[in-house]
Amino acid sequence: MTHYLQAAVKALLLFAALLPSAIGAVAQTPSPNQKIDLSGSWRFSLPDLPDSIVSPQVRREGTLTLPGTLDTNGVGIPNPKGDVTTQLARKVTYTGRAVFTRDIEIPSWTDGKQLTLVMERTRPTVVKVDGADAGFLNHISAPQRYDLTKLLTPGRHTLEITVDNGESIPLAVRNNSHACTESTQTNWNGIIGDFHILVTDPVHFSGVKVLPDAKNNVFKVSGKVTKGEGDGLLVVQAHCGDADVSYDINPSDSGDFELTLILGRDAEKWSEWNPALQEINLSLLGPDGSLLDFETITAGLRNFATRGTHFTINGEETFLRGKHDAAVWPLTGHVAMDLESWRRYFRILRSYGINHVRFHSWCPPEACFQAADEAGVYLQPELPIWGSIDKDNPALLAFLSDDMEAILAEYGHHPSFTMFAIGNELWGDTAIMKEYIDRAREVLPGLLATYGSNIYLGWEGHIPGEDYLVTCRVGGGEGFSSHARASFSFADADNGGIMNSTYPNTTMTFSGALKKSPVPVIGHETGQYQVYPDYHEIRKYTGALRPDNLETFRDRATEAGTIRKARDYFRASGKWSARLYKADMEMNLRTPEMAGFQLLDLQDYPGQGTALVGMLDAFMDSKGLLTPEEWKQSCDELTVLANLPKHCFTSGEYVEIPLELVNYTGDYVADSDIAWEFPFAKGVALCNGDKGFNQGGKIAITMPHVKKPKKVTLNISSSHGRAVNTYPIWIYPKEIKPVKDVTATRSIDEALALLAEGKEVVLFPDSAEVAAATLGPLFQTDYWNYRMFKTICENVNKQPSPGTMGLLIDSDNPMFDKFPTDYHTDWQWFAIASNSYPLIIDRLPASIDPIVEPIDNVERNYRLALVLETWVGKGKLLIVMADPDRMKEHPEGEWFIHAAEEYVASKKCKPELQLEPNQVRELLTKPSFGRAVQELRNVSYD
Repeated sequence: MTHYLQAAVKALLLFAALLPSAIGAVAQTPSPNQKIDLSGSWRFSLPDLPDSIVSPQVRREGTLTLPGTLDTNGVGIPNPKGDVTTQLARKVTYTGRAVFTRDIEIPSWTDGKQLTLVMERTRPTVVKVDGADAGFLNHISAPQRYDLTKLLTPGRHTLEITVDNGESIPLAVRNNSHACTESTQTNWNGIIGDFHILVTDPVHFSGVKVLPDAKNNVFKVSGKVTKGEGDGLLVVQAHCGDADVSYDINPSDSGDFELTLILGRDAEKWSEWNPALQEINLSLLGPDGSLLDFETITAGLRNFATRGTHFTINGEETFLRGKHDAAVWPLTGHVAMDLESWRRYFRILRSYGINHVRFHSWCPPEACFQAADEAGVYLQPELPIWGSIDKDNPALLAFLSDDMEAILAEYGHHPSFTMFAIGNELWGDTAIMKEYIDRAREVLPGLLATYGSNIYLGWEGHIPGEDYLVTCRVGGGEGFSSHARASFSFADADNGGIMNSTYPNTTMTFSGALKKSPVPVIGHETGQYQVYPDYHEIRKYTGALRPDNLETFRDRATEAGTIRKARDYFRASGKWSARLYKADMEMNLRTPEMAGFQLLDLQDYPGQGTALVGMLDAFMDSKGLLTPEEWKQSCDELTVLANLPKHCFTSGEYVEIPLELVNYTGDYVADSDIAWEFPFAKGVALCNGDKGFNQGGKIAITMPHVKKPKKVTLNISSSHGRAVNTYPIWIYPKEIKPVKDVTATRSIDEALALLAEGKEVVLFPDSAEVAAATLGPLFQTDYWNYRMFKTICENVNKQPSPGTMGLLIDSDNPMFDKFPTDYHTDWQWFAIASNSYPLIIDRLPASIDPIVEPIDNVERNYRLALVLETWVGKGKLLIVMADPDRMKEHPEGEWFIHAAEEYVASKKCKPELQLEPNQVRELLTKPSFGRAVQELRNVSYD
């Protein structure tokens, strides 16, 4: 009988042993790798709790349940409800040492075995057994393991674990990284995940590493056998599929081993398209053939690499459709450690076409990597740092180095672990950063690494030594020429970037910027388009965190008189945000040199001032703004794109619309011609279906004659039906008939004089005259959140964003008979919104609804108007807060003006509001009362 068969028989018998069913008790039949479960009730004490606050409600000591945190056990200093809006609120808080103590019984059969305390995730710890020190560990991104063999002899012992979420963690990590930040995961204290004492033979495996070689269908398995004195011949055996290999370790050997498992030419490769996994069974046999240790490692044959400016998986080009992850787990305040939670997470992401996740300044646990392996998702974990890497901070550097070694050793065998970055938006010593990633590549050959996501905020471009670049810009440049995403804060780009500043089209690309980089570029934190809160979400917070921020926003809206419209604000801003994300993602896909993007985010970010920028809420539940299928039109492995020079046309206008098929399926697409259809014409454009970016045919069409403005939809699809897409188009008649008996004016005086005569007037106030009562123009929804970037802009002497979040439009109003619109902003509003100056109407009755209302941000809560109707005496006044001369530069602007004039002249115009002339003047020229917006700083700009 071979060594392997001997081991297999023994393993079957040993696995039949009962596993532990209670604390301190294990089955009496010994077997390799048994566990003494430590979950359950523990005593705790909080030595750093100030004496002044100890009370019956604030316990210094007591009992709680582990695994868990102080928060999940309700232990700590009660956090009173307040109007803090920077993040979700912890119900209890505590920073410092927490001492967890328990009496445990060590069975007699463990005598002579190795006993290792395993804590899957915690903060820096000190462990004692019966008062004797067992050591200190500070890994926060990987399991901590203490060898307690000499201290845990058979019998009863007291195990004491001190967990410190205070000074043991470097300040830069504790304050800023998403491993600890209060913005999302919180700086919890406790022990979470797997928590046990592992019982093994003294002769056992350590440091096992699996490296795939997909080109040759080989796994290389290496590690070390920790031996005892006088051991005879030991045999390491590895098995995977039909491959078996053994390695003899003689008594004189060091114990190091390396085996090569050759799987054969038919072995399945792991990728996003086929996440095939293999189990590698590793056995350690003693001189008598007994099974001393075993490990089962799940791995995947894959080669994730770069080729030119793109990524490849097993030689096939892929495009990273990614999201940023900030450890948002609102029920627990700590990352989920169970497999099913992460399986749900990746099921949702895959349903939205996402194939990549970047973990912003933190590293997820084993369950995440395992679920990503199953789902075929490429991961980029990071060290827990967002700030400066500086040789003058040796304690931080040592902490990060230790954490990196633990991450690489613990998770490196996972095929999903394809990419690595030191941290987020770093600056400092790039020579030190290079040492980190050189070491990472040494430990895991083939791992792609970059110094930091958006290092130096992109201003340095590619830095030698980086395999790829995650950035918002590729170095400096005029205007938007270096930008690698379409939206920015007003602190970082003129007028908030390309999307807010450019006449809408679907031809723009980032090619100019990307040609500056010799390595693949991934757009950093793409999007950041705000959505107004959905206050129904408040009821979902039933765990450790409290939505004080959302409740404060709701209370402010109530005070401002806008709460009755909150649901409409949510839907209108959300629909517009979805349109913006679609355009942004397609701009990435349309750029042949682009390697991918990392959204911020598909999911809300409830911290850093509260950035509700997702189509999903903080719980990863849909907000109901669009379906996964609609999202995947612009975010999938196969997409069809139409290159519209603009969205608004005039009757009889000839246009050519190139079509493209973007194919990252890893295979050629047969029958790939693109079918297109308008309500008035249809056809098929030829396309070859090659891999990657495909220039297809084009639509050549003359826009039909229409009697009044009309919205139509261009539908396109690959002929096999795997990919579809839609584009709105507006068609306007060439000629506009003048409206009689209506005066359009920019003069308030003239308007009031005409109104005194009972006339109908459309007033486009001069922006300078009404500056004190108005805001500036913003087409897209506000970036990230108003509060944080207002602070940043003011600190760098730049004008903050106007801070609005799109338009809420009374689309049923008769005015829009000649200007077709939905209830939210769309592309035909650019000519109007970009030339607008919204009027603050807080002094008007709260019941008054403008025809077109810019939605203000939740920090300020102004009531605003872009189009407002009122009686003034017997005259009718329509106030339009936009520049008519600038609007007339586009047909949609001309027709908007015409629609306004025709409406005010009609009997359908029946204003609810009645103002006196002096009230009109005061409304337009006198400042409204201001609302203070508190400062909110950001480490990247300090």
